[in-house]
Amino acid sequence: MRTLKFLLQKEFKQIFRNKSLLPLLFVVPIMQLLILPLAADYEVKNINITIVDHDHSSYSHKLISKITASGYFKLENYVTAFNEAFDDIEKDRSDLILEIPQGFERNLIREDASARQTDGQQLYIAINAINGVKANLGGTYLNRILADYNADVRMEWMQMPKFNRFPTIGIASSSWFNPTMNYRFYMVPGILALLVTMIGAYMCALNIVKEKEVGTIEQINVTPIKKYQFILGKLIPFWIIGIVVFSMGLFGIGWLVYGIVPLGNLFLLYAYLAVYLIAVLGLGLLISTYAETQQQAMSIAFFFMMVFILMSGLFTPIDSMPKWAYVMTQFSPITYFIEVMRMIVLKGSGFADIKIHFLIMIGFAAILNGWAIYNYKKTS
Repeated sequence: MRTLKFLLQKEFKQIFRNKSLLPLLFVVPIMQLLILPLAADYEVKNINITIVDHDHSSYSHKLISKITASGYFKLENYVTAFNEAFDDIEKDRSDLILEIPQGFERNLIREDASARQTDGQQLYIAINAINGVKANLGGTYLNRILADYNADVRMEWMQMPKFNRFPTIGIASSSWFNPTMNYRFYMVPGILALLVTMIGAYMCALNIVKEKEVGTIEQINVTPIKKYQFILGKLIPFWIIGIVVFSMGLFGIGWLVYGIVPLGNLFLLYAYLAVYLIAVLGLGLLISTYAETQQQAMSIAFFFMMVFILMSGLFTPIDSMPKWAYVMTQFSPITYFIEVMRMIVLKGSGFADIKIHFLIMIGFAAILNGWAIYNYKKTS
């Protein structure tokens, strides 16, 4: 224990003497947690639309006003020829084109002596699909606005019966766990999990490899220090730092800035975090046993982090991935941590809901650390 105590003192002194490392550990994650949730938002607004109006009628003007008043679309151009509108798409000035045909109002509304009726009328929509997400959402928004406009026209002109002879189904919807549909409530826990992972994997690997480069690790290798003591001396400081950074992000940014109040048991959340940090620190330690330079360690860690980010469910649902990709996500520790974060923080899940996640993370921690300890070469 005395040997381990001296090793921990050495590590903490080494970390806090490094003036360039401290901002990376404490300042950068907080800044990222402030900025990333503002940018990672799938609620697309200010979609540029060009409208080709061949009709110039009161009904076409009402439709245009309804589109621009929705808050999702910005009228980029109002033209009378489709070629002009297509030029806007080619030059990336517009994302969508809506073409209103000539006779739109005349063909849409027909009034005779006996009753007022509506006829069908087609509109043409062209979407710039280079940005697939923006194109899909823009097309969905526009189709919904057109459907609402169509319902308004039908209500205005069609004679509705005084009594509905057919039974109808009433639908009342409610949003659970995130009633305000605030996208940041969904993103902040996932981004915080990602930042903790980067601290664990990156910093632990770089710290050990740096000692390889300067040669101090060779001096440690020839001492009577046991292998497990050396490993614990490297893991515990970053384990503590990871918990501190997580607490700063959860309470300092998540609670105070974004108003996210954890619904679940904080003790349960921190218990899972403790096991998770052991797993990702084991990954960093494993990387350090294969890398000889900091550049090699950063390259290997970057490879794993890119896979973890893209296949963790942080930005895209795992269930929508191909079967082979879905299987790969099951071998990513951050996939489980992001899921547990959202379950405990947003849903208030208990131990019974995440006990399988606990067992899986304990397995990750045992395998990664066991592999790293086995692979670590000590000369004495």
